Amino acid sequence: MNTAELKKELVDLVTTAGDMTALENVRVTALGKKGRITDLMKNLGSMSSDERKTAGAELNVLKDEIAALIEKQASQLKRQEMDGRLANEQIDVTLSTRPERKGSIHPISQTMDELVSIFADMGFSVAEGPDIEDDFHNFTALNFPLGHPAREMHDTFYMPHDERETGEAQKKVLRTHTSTVQIRHMMNNKPPIKMICFGRCYRSDWDMTHTPVFHQMEALYIDKNVNMGHLKGCLSDFVRAFFGIDDLPVRFRPSFFPFTEPSAEVDIGYWKENGELKLGRAPKLENQKWLEILGSGMVHPNVLKNCGLDPEIYQGFAFGMGLERATMLKYGIPDLRSFFESDTRWLTHYAFDPLNRPNRATK
Repeated sequence: MNTAELKKELVDLVTTAGDMTALENVRVTALGKKGRITDLMKNLGSMSSDERKTAGAELNVLKDEIAALIEKQASQLKRQEMDGRLANEQIDVTLSTRPERKGSIHPISQTMDELVSIFADMGFSVAEGPDIEDDFHNFTALNFPLGHPAREMHDTFYMPHDERETGEAQKKVLRTHTSTVQIRHMMNNKPPIKMICFGRCYRSDWDMTHTPVFHQMEALYIDKNVNMGHLKGCLSDFVRAFFGIDDLPVRFRPSFFPFTEPSAEVDIGYWKENGELKLGRAPKLENQKWLEILGSGMVHPNVLKNCGLDPEIYQGFAFGMGLERATMLKYGIPDLRSFFESDTRWLTHYAFDPLNRPNRATK
């Protein structure tokens, strides 16, 4: 077989190779150690000088042409193989659609909204005040004498302070109650005053029922001829509206607070059934129990004087409660510390759907 015929045969084999395996077999057949062109080149030694020169040149040209053709065919087969894989082995490398993160209402926010709704119906407005207070607004104006235990470092978070520069009255503290808002409101507004306030408070305490930071709600009503009967009526209506029990028993017990006189602790009735606490009037009188929920009283004359009001003309009542404890009681939350642990599982369980809230806060 001459060189032209061999070239035609090898070209046909290369161009008809359908995959890389078939092409590799053609390469071995043509250019391998025992390939067709290799065998012919081995025979050059038996030729004359002129024949060897002519045949050698032709074989080298054929070898280069077949090698180039094999490389070109290999490139085409690899491209075809990749195209096939891309068509048949597609992988979606984009991220799947993330589930929509729906906002929710924190239990404390839910309780605040409920309280605003309840007291708005009674004509109360909402007031605010700073978290960092001075000694006067936090203690002195509220009739806390010097040396009172509440002023001690183990109860109160004090800010850095130099008494030589600012004096005792300007000592800065993280407010221990929202009563400071009542003081500021009375000093900046003339009676009649009818306000509620909410906010964070800070005390050096930490256990299952106390935390260093917590929320309070307080109410204040100042006007002429305000008496204890107004306080009792307001509180009875409030707790019955908040817990949704029209005949919820309410009890007032004498107590003491520096800023009210007389003072009273407020209890609501409950009983236990199969170990479960149930609010309301017990089916049997002997099973009736009482649970303290807040403190109250008539504003002390000294507090009125400290705020520039004449106690001979104006009287008023005030009361306050911890929002966490009220929320725990209403919604069955067992541990106060859970409110501040930032556990999203807890929030998912106890939070409220903003479009489907369960009570008067949505009305």
